[in-house]
Amino acid sequence: MEDQEELAQKLAEYKTEHQALDAMIERVMDCGQPVNLFQIQQLKKKKLWLKDMIRKLESALIDDIIA
Repeated sequence: MEDQEELAQKLAEYKTEHQALDAMIERVMDCGQPVNLFQIQQLKKKKLWLKDMIRKLESALIDDIIA
């Protein structure tokens, strides 16, 4: 039971961080000033990694519920 709570907490943290990165990328791209493309690329890679981790955690939580 504790594992499910830990997974759910980590899932919420990852979702929050993913949303924050998404908002940050959007703000930087819409500011109308020159952007550091390398920095944007790194932010997008981290966002993609977070998305993958979110899917894995959601899958793990669903598997635990079914089992």
